[in-house]
Amino acid sequence: MTTTPSPTAPRIAIVGAGPGGLTCARVLQRHGLHATVYDLASGPADGNQGGTLDLHEEDGQAALKEAGLLEEFTRLARPEGQEMRQFDAADCTLRFHHRPADDEFAAPEIDRGRLRALLLDSLAPGTVQWGRTLTGVEGPDDGPRQLRFADGTVVDADLVIGADGAWSTVRRALSPAVPEHIGVNFLEAWFHDVETAHPAVAALVGGGSAMAADGERGLFAQRNSGGHIRVYVVQTGPADWLARAGLTDRDTEQIRALLLERYRGWSPGLLRLLTDNDGPYVHRPLHALPVPHTWETSPSATLLGDAAHLMPPLGVGVNLAMLDASELALALARHDTTADAVRAYEATMLPRSHRMQKALDGAATGLLSTDTFDPGHPDAG
Repeated sequence: MTTTPSPTAPRIAIVGAGPGGLTCARVLQRHGLHATVYDLASGPADGNQGGTLDLHEEDGQAALKEAGLLEEFTRLARPEGQEMRQFDAADCTLRFHHRPADDEFAAPEIDRGRLRALLLDSLAPGTVQWGRTLTGVEGPDDGPRQLRFADGTVVDADLVIGADGAWSTVRRALSPAVPEHIGVNFLEAWFHDVETAHPAVAALVGGGSAMAADGERGLFAQRNSGGHIRVYVVQTGPADWLARAGLTDRDTEQIRALLLERYRGWSPGLLRLLTDNDGPYVHRPLHALPVPHTWETSPSATLLGDAAHLMPPLGVGVNLAMLDASELALALARHDTTADAVRAYEATMLPRSHRMQKALDGAATGLLSTDTFDPGHPDAG
């Protein structure tokens, strides 16, 4: 249900139209509260929407239930995407294979773009303002806060919710912490029309995910909908490793030659994932916030998702962001003041994120391990 805010209703500004920010806005609207979402993208289709996401029953799906969207998600999701394969790097023999049962729905996949469309379509018209690049948050701790945008406009808000990701601008109003490189890098590659153009890659990856590693290097492939497969080339090293090699991520042929040298001794069947991709590679150095990341509670600003607890992309990021968003929205609906709501939300969110940050600290190197397949996987979120 959506209602017009009363004169005493808090002015809530959500920065970031990712799954977390949109989930928060949707749950707020279901409880009669209004929020405006600001995003720097020019529109909902602007830029790369990202790959596939596995939404877990206990967090991502629980948030969608609070949003009244679980049934629609069930229709759109791909439970077959829960299939997992692990191959030996040297000879491409299958070492591990999880085939999901027909009724398995613990962590089905959905493309990030489809999830975003599902959430956007559920919101009242005008909820999201596109093309709004936030440059800073000012104002006293007890509010109101002023949001300053690159176009020169200023918006007052009683509560600013930072759902603006790894390099959050809202975070700077609460914490001096900045993400740090964790010594692991992804190089992303795409394969299109795979059943026709890349049948060997399609057969290797199957309906879900596939990986291989030799202790120093790794490959992780994900089936996306629409005949697409996304591959992450996983390596340790400095964040500027490409520049140190005299390359940019537009130097496709030179990168292919470098990768073939680095992955020498790997099976030819797996090397296709390095060299047969359509289009250029995308360089994605991995960063994380300090462990634990905390701040002094403010009645006029808070954070959720990667803005609050950026971790290695191992299948938890979007799920925690959506759970954060749902819990924050419910706290705002159930408490008389934003101060009480933020305090209650952070009392649950911060300890949970600290536990998860600690558990995943250093875990990204597990993608290079030759041990039995770990069901956690990159969600690029």
